[in-house]
Amino acid sequence: MTNGNGATSEAAPPPQLNVLAQYIKDLSFENPNAPQSLAPQGQAPQINIQINVGANALNETEYEVTLTIEGKAESGSQVMFSFELVYGGVFRLVNIPRENLSPMLLIECPRLLFPFAREIVANSVRDGGFPPLMLDPVDFVGLYRQNMERQAAAEAAQGRPS
Repeated sequence: MTNGNGATSEAAPPPQLNVLAQYIKDLSFENPNAPQSLAPQGQAPQINIQINVGANALNETEYEVTLTIEGKAESGSQVMFSFELVYGGVFRLVNIPRENLSPMLLIECPRLLFPFAREIVANSVRDGGFPPLMLDPVDFVGLYRQNMERQAAAEAAQGRPS
């Protein structure tokens, strides 16, 4: 039977993205100069944040996606605090075209994990004696593009004769 457009009425099943689990895989918070670092400072600390995304296949349809967030706050040469969070999720992706799998894993899945990781960082910094660190939203599309460009450049460099 056709639907009037010449296509059969039995369409392919819709794509599905399901979150099966979310968890802290690793969490570290250091306040190496406490209690001195907790005293009022004359200037705002310099805060550096790095974010990385990784994905591993667990089976044909399930993937572990990890969001790694590292940060350090320094005032002058003194470290006020540093942290590392590896926040993971297990996702089931079904009926996703092969060419869309990587963007789903490295853009959409981290986008779902980020609000939870952001809260964990804010609470950890607050529990360390500082005001909560509210991370700015992350452009996972931009991060994905940067990683793809870096990977393409590395492959091009390997392909050149020495």
